[in-house]
Amino acid sequence: MEKTDSRKKEIKHFRDLEVYQKSFGLAMRIFQITKGLPSEERYALTDQIRRSSRAVCSNLAESWRKRKYSAVFCNKLTDAMQEASETQSWLEFCYACQYIDENLFKAMDKEYESVIGMLSRMEQQAHKFCY
Repeated sequence: MEKTDSRKKEIKHFRDLEVYQKSFGLAMRIFQITKGLPSEERYALTDQIRRSSRAVCSNLAESWRKRKYSAVFCNKLTDAMQEASETQSWLEFCYACQYIDENLFKAMDKEYESVIGMLSRMEQQAHKFCY
């Protein structure tokens, strides 16, 4: 595996990926935020947003293990991007229902846009990750 930047260490595991670390941190933040949601939202919103935010990480982990096949690697990255977008949608519901304020919504939405961009660049440069 080649290094993408001489200052960065070699990526040996999906946990070494900056995008994984960022996605995991966001999923944990979603977990903390959703602890304060009303109990009537448990199945409709809380479970859904937790699931989609965690699925970004799990799809990224799966893609890493499927690097032997570029098309499969890219497909799992696309799945991760879709889950990130779904999480953005659930965050918008949280904001519209006034469970989170505008600043938190905008900050989290921006962070997920960053994750989607990172995943998209990985997909475009699959040859750097696949073998």
